[in-house]
Amino acid sequence: MEELFNKVLLVHLKHKDCEERKANVRVTVELTTTPVHRRDLLVKLTDDADPFFLFTLPVSEEDYQSLKVQQGLLIDFASFPQKFIDLLNLCNAEPDADNPRFLLQLTCQPVMEESSATFSVVEMNAFKHLNHLSLRLLQGSDREVKDYLAARLSSLKAEKLALDVKLKETEEDLSRKLSYTQQTLSEKTKELEKLRSEWTNHSSSLSSRHSGELQSQREKILELQSRFQQETEQLRQELESANKKNCQQLQSKVGELESSCRELTERRYKNESFIRDLKMKLSGSEEECQRLKQQVLNLRRENGSLDSEIHEKERAVSQLQVRVAVLEQEVKDKEMVICRTKEVLEATQQQKDSVEETAANRELQMRKLESTVKSLSEELLKANGIIQKLQGEVRGLVGKVKVKNTVTVSQEKVLRETEAKLQSVDKDLQTAQREVCSKEEEIKQLKEQLEVTVQKLNESKEVLKTNENVINWLNKQLNEAELTRKMASAEASDAHSGFSALTGIRAQFYPPPGKTTDVSPTERGAGPTVSRQL
Repeated sequence: MEELFNKVLLVHLKHKDCEERKANVRVTVELTTTPVHRRDLLVKLTDDADPFFLFTLPVSEEDYQSLKVQQGLLIDFASFPQKFIDLLNLCNAEPDADNPRFLLQLTCQPVMEESSATFSVVEMNAFKHLNHLSLRLLQGSDREVKDYLAARLSSLKAEKLALDVKLKETEEDLSRKLSYTQQTLSEKTKELEKLRSEWTNHSSSLSSRHSGELQSQREKILELQSRFQQETEQLRQELESANKKNCQQLQSKVGELESSCRELTERRYKNESFIRDLKMKLSGSEEECQRLKQQVLNLRRENGSLDSEIHEKERAVSQLQVRVAVLEQEVKDKEMVICRTKEVLEATQQQKDSVEETAANRELQMRKLESTVKSLSEELLKANGIIQKLQGEVRGLVGKVKVKNTVTVSQEKVLRETEAKLQSVDKDLQTAQREVCSKEEEIKQLKEQLEVTVQKLNESKEVLKTNENVINWLNKQLNEAELTRKMASAEASDAHSGFSALTGIRAQFYPPPGKTTDVSPTERGAGPTVSRQL
């Protein structure tokens, strides 16, 4: 007999006299061999909770042929067991789902004197319930039930014997472990006493060493604080003196700029009056030009083409000359401004270099202080690690002692003594932790003092930056004043050139006395110059 499938599955039980219910039924599929060397399939349904629940169905090859024809099966008898097992596994795939795809149904109905049941595999669908396979099972007779119960009893006896053997083995194991744990307990108690003595010695040495180191570090930090305060005061005084000097220089420069601005305003007023005079002269010259336009019209008709070309070229040349003169003057002024700014920048750069050197020295001192604080924190971390290791060992010993208390009742007195000792050890650990916390608070105070000094250094750097910004602003004001001065000088030169041009026009258009108004060849040659000036 070969067992192919044996599992507890959820089956929907239906009966005419009762409501439908769900039950866990053990489904067993076996292959049996007959004396004629034939292999038959045996399907068995049982309930572990109900020993009288037994339904069986032997399926031979001839029976399968009739089943295949009735239900339209497409497989042979050789592959039928595996396919049937696959369907059972599909039903077992989602046992807890509300709407499973595959389910098993067992419909019990009396047929004459014998009781039979239909075991079917149904696929649940929204459109239709498809019945893949239906097997007609027969309820077991008294003899079959007795055989089944006898087989169950024999299997239970075998299981009981195996459990008895396992129980004896576990008892022996536990007794061995008990003896071993008692030995280890005695060894660990000795080790615990050694560790306590070592820990007390170590903690006393650590406390003495740390107290001495902390005292020395406090003295060093006080000395450093006094030195740093003196140096910061000196630096502050130096910076204040430098700022005063810079302010005095800047005030003197501002006074010079104000005087130059006054001179420029006076020049502007003079230039405006000069321009007014020129405008009056221009109005007179325009009247004279109107008188002479009749003569100029005849000359323009003769020399129009030549006059236009020469006029454009000469005007471009005059504009270029004026621009060249203005640009040369601007270049000279800019060179002077650049020289002055270079001198100011060199002075400010020297001051900046001196301040940066002092700041670098302060940063080196800060780094030294930080390294000392880091070394102290590392030593404290090492001490904390040692204390944590001791605490872990003590906790492990406490756990082992508690486990052994449950096993051995006779050693309660010894364990109570050890617990009392452990409590004393815990108290010692708490005192050590408090000392460590106090040391950490002192380190935090030192760090706060360091942060205050760093803030003071940053404030001094910001003061330097503001001084540099003031110097840059004053340089910009100087540049703007010089540019306005150059523009005023350029306007004055333009006005002067215009005045000279007007005087030249007047000299050309007034004819010499005693000459007639006839146009001579020489006057025709002077025609282009007249039109050019107009």
